Amino acid sequence: MTIRNRMPRVGWLFFAAAIFAGAAFAQASVAELRARFAAERDPVKKAKIMPKLGDAEFQEIGADFAGGKFQEALGVLREYRDEAQSCALTLDATNINPEKHSSGFKELQISSRESLRRLDELLSHVTPDEQAPFQDMRKSLVDLNRHLFQELFPEQPPAEGAGAEKQGH
Repeated sequence: MTIRNRMPRVGWLFFAAAIFAGAAFAQASVAELRARFAAERDPVKKAKIMPKLGDAEFQEIGADFAGGKFQEALGVLREYRDEAQSCALTLDATNINPEKHSSGFKELQISSRESLRRLDELLSHVTPDEQAPFQDMRKSLVDLNRHLFQELFPEQPPAEGAGAEKQGH
């Protein structure tokens, strides 16, 4: 076997090692970030943790997808969804006007938008049967993202009516 024939195998070994090393790092990071998230009592500070926590959790979800561990990925995604929804509920309970004081709301909306982008990217590489269990989670995240966007930008017209108004004038 020549060196040329070994190179693809060596490349795949480095790729696999990087994925598993990243997953191990993400796991430690996820545990640490979840502990910080759970310990934080201020809803705004808690929401500000979500982008980093979401990023770490999606690294773990990506590694699970790469390994064909869809049930594990679904479990991590469910945790992310629950964390994001609880964050939104506690932010809403503060009665802060997100349009004037966006801190926390903005970070949570960005995190939910990024999670949708990442989830869509992952789902584009699997069969419709493998996608099915993730669709309910995706719908929950879409609803959350819309809710947060509407709170941050309440004066925006609904997407459906925007085109109809322009055509009528």
